[in-house]
Amino acid sequence: MKNYQLNCPYCGAPAVCRPASTVYGNSVRNKGSYLYLCSHWPACDSYVAAHKQDKRPMGTLANASLRRKRILAHRALEEFRRSRHMEKWAVYVWLQGKLGLSPEQTHIGMFSEKQCGQVIALCRQSQKTQYQESA
Repeated sequence: MKNYQLNCPYCGAPAVCRPASTVYGNSVRNKGSYLYLCSHWPACDSYVAAHKQDKRPMGTLANASLRRKRILAHRALEEFRRSRHMEKWAVYVWLQGKLGLSPEQTHIGMFSEKQCGQVIALCRQSQKTQYQESA
């Protein structure tokens, strides 16, 4: 399994891969899950989830504020997907076009707070337009 070298964008410290239970405690939901934590955690509250298969990071390390914004962006995108009856891949193609990003750049786990705000606004505006068109 490849070793991923990450540094905390907030304090510059290296990140370490640890079981998710380090942050979330023991639960069935997180069994076998890993996170990349800033080595200064919990003083520096920066981390990102890792893929279960190969422990590849799912994005960049994020503090509590950015993690919350990413959650809200994922929710907005999922609500948009359901309201438009779209496949997940099609939603990401739409998002790439709206944000002018490549497929490699279009991952909410890589987004800044500003980009997450753009995703939320785009989804809300698109849904508002859809409702106005159907009225």
